Order: sequence, then structure tokens, then C-alpha cells
Amino acid sequence: MTISLVRTFEVRGNLSMDISDNELIAQAAEHIAQADALLITAGAGMGVDSGLPDFRSKEGFWKAYPPMRSLQLSLMQMANPQQFRRTPTLAWGFYGHRLMLYRRTTPHQGFTNLLRWARTKSLGYFVFTSNVDGQFQKAGFDTMRLTECHGSIHHLQCTVPCTQEIWSADAVELTVDATTLRAQAPLPSCPHCGGLARPNILLFQDGEWLGQRSLQQYDRLDTWLDQIASQSGRLAIIELGAGQAIPTVRHFSEQQARRYRAALIRINPRDARIPPPKDRNFALQWPAIEALNRLDQALTDRGN
Repeated sequence: MTISLVRTFEVRGNLSMDISDNELIAQAAEHIAQADALLITAGAGMGVDSGLPDFRSKEGFWKAYPPMRSLQLSLMQMANPQQFRRTPTLAWGFYGHRLMLYRRTTPHQGFTNLLRWARTKSLGYFVFTSNVDGQFQKAGFDTMRLTECHGSIHHLQCTVPCTQEIWSADAVELTVDATTLRAQAPLPSCPHCGGLARPNILLFQDGEWLGQRSLQQYDRLDTWLDQIASQSGRLAIIELGAGQAIPTVRHFSEQQARRYRAALIRINPRDARIPPPKDRNFALQWPAIEALNRLDQALTDRGN
């Protein structure tokens, strides 16, 4: 479904200008084309076009995981370190199902578009995402140019934790009962103490998360941004599917746009509102794949 969009912003005092869909796309594409570097920021909405569930609301969570409705468990209760202590088979049923789902999922065409644009930039690119699904890596993005601010389901840690070690989840294979969402034994275990392992994801009310992997990614991102600033590079930010329920990505995008006077292109089918200045920030109220395909066509038309 295409959502008709006309944006109005003030120019030259009290005068205003109406911008049609095509004009808006063309202007946003111009900023992408002229940029020396590309910062891609993404929330849960980025994966929806690949068929991944976006279950931030309680009803959305229960629709994706019907057994949770009968147990009256919310996402906040499930995505909680307490759940691994109380009901480890249920906690690993939820995360085991997600792990297998992400492994099966093919990233949509929008990822391919983004990577093609990013590879043309003289000062490179970086990805900042709250998603734990590993879809950017699967789409071919450089793992050294990616910051996963909430961690990754493809890495594990001890639930205690008995050490600071974080290790790969590649060897994890779980059988999950679709009716009860319970994982069958054996559950993933810590190689040091033999206790229960968990995904290296920042959960709700989580005092046990080992964040050093994400902090190393932040350090690489900060170094890259400093390099762009030192070379007076032009930065464009493309934000995709970042909601306000947990606004980490939105706040980060806006902060960097202000700091580096960068163009911010916010793509969100439900809440694309943008902060000023609106001659440099663009609200594209479409699903990620549709907006990215429109932008790709506009870039092709102008010879990029």
C-alpha cells in the first residue's frame, strides 16, 4: 500500500512550499548522493518487510506468540533475565524460536540497496541498530562497521555471569514446542561453570548483561565519526523503522544529525515526524522496502 504524502515546511520567513512524494524522494536522494559518508540507523521496523514480527505492543506480541497470551506474559516479562531463572525452558523457547527464525530469514531488497549506496562513499559507512537479529551481517554489511546497541542473539553469555566471556551461538540447535513455546533439553550452557547460558542481549531490568562487545562497537563508530568531522565530510543519516516505544535509535539519529549538521532521512510508515531544520531533514512515511526502492530509483535516474 502506498501512503500519499505531502510535506510543508517554512522557507524565506512566512512563505511555505508543498512538496509532492516524487519531489520529496528526489530531495532526499540528492542528500544521499552528495554525502561523503552514510550512517544507517535501524529499529525493529526494518525487518518487517523480511517477514519478521514487530511485537512492541502487547497485542502484537501475543499475535506472534499465542502461548504468551494464555500465560498473560508481556514482552517485558519474557525479555527479562528473571525468566531464565524462573522458567528456563520458556525463556529459551522464546529466544530459541527467534534465533531459528532469524537464521532462516532472507534480508529484503532494501538491505541490498543500502549496501550498494554505502560502498560508494569515500568516507565509508556505519550501521547503528537496536535489532539483535543479525540481518545486516547476513546482507553483507561489514561486521566491523556495525554497532548493535542492544547486543546480539547470535552471541551468548553466562546467566550468572561467572566470567566476562561472550561466545558465538552458532553451535546452538534447539527444538521448541510450537504449542507451549517450551524448549527441549539440553539448553545452552556456560562452558566455564556449566550453568545456564543466555543470549548476549540487553534485556529489561538487566543487571547481568555483558556489554563489552557493544562498547567495542561504539568505540569503532565514534572513531569513524571523528574521522568524518576531521575531514569536514558530509554525512547523511538514513533511519529505518525506529519507533518511539524504545526510542534509542531515534534519539541517536537526531543527536548525530545535530552534532554533524547531517541530513536525516527518517523512514517510518507510522511515525515519521522529524525535528527541525526541515530543509535538511526528511520524513518518508512508507515501509522501509518501499522507501528504499523509491530512493534507489531516484538515485538511478540521476546517474548514481
